[in-house]
Amino acid sequence: MSLKGKTAIITGSNSGIGLGVARELARAGADVVLNSFTDRDEDHALAQEIAAEFRVAARYIRADMSRADQCRALIEQAGACDILVNNAGIQHVCPIDEFPIDKWDAIIAINLTSAFHTTAVALPMMRKTGWGRIVNIASAHGLTASPYKSAYVAAKHGIVGLSKTTALETAGQGITCNAICPGYVLTPLVEAQIPDTMKKYDMDRDEVIRKVMLERQPSKEFATVEQLGGTAVFLCSDAAAQITGTTISVDGGWTAL
Repeated sequence: MSLKGKTAIITGSNSGIGLGVARELARAGADVVLNSFTDRDEDHALAQEIAAEFRVAARYIRADMSRADQCRALIEQAGACDILVNNAGIQHVCPIDEFPIDKWDAIIAINLTSAFHTTAVALPMMRKTGWGRIVNIASAHGLTASPYKSAYVAAKHGIVGLSKTTALETAGQGITCNAICPGYVLTPLVEAQIPDTMKKYDMDRDEVIRKVMLERQPSKEFATVEQLGGTAVFLCSDAAAQITGTTISVDGGWTAL
């Protein structure tokens, strides 16, 4: 399906999953708005590269997803929003009784509350045109849990719930809302962790990936940002017009256990 003429806003998209999703949406013909909390030359250069490679309109808008006003201003500044991908997220690992309050607040704000604010502003735009797609990047941790990740697990479970509610409120309006639940994805951030993990466990790269990093992922293979982007494109297609309010796991079988 061609997404030509559609504008897609992807939060947290100057690297990793968000950038991968933005590239696949652009490949499908959508104009894209990249976002993060920085405002560097390389951020704007990413948009220029996407525009040149896929012959679409692309730009970068700085907005801090921990701040409600900036979440809402991102959508307003973009001026149009046919496709909204709520991807921005951070992580912190710590036992509940030792979890820093500021870390909890930041994770809930960026991973969950930001999606409420962007959705609230995007929905009137989508209703005006009679078409819209909201894709929330949740996690396998939106369906299951792990110790020491209380804030992240709570936020991702919340994203799944928000997706269901949004779907019910927009049913029959030409708008869908779904959550993609990735397992471990090979992003630059994860790739950078591999050498240190190899040293810690005295293992080679393959052992670290299979036995440590992908211990809970039955396929023993990372998902890729391209696969997640392809899933997002599918959810924006006509074939997915009746898929709403659900989760799609891209986790190598993690949540089948």
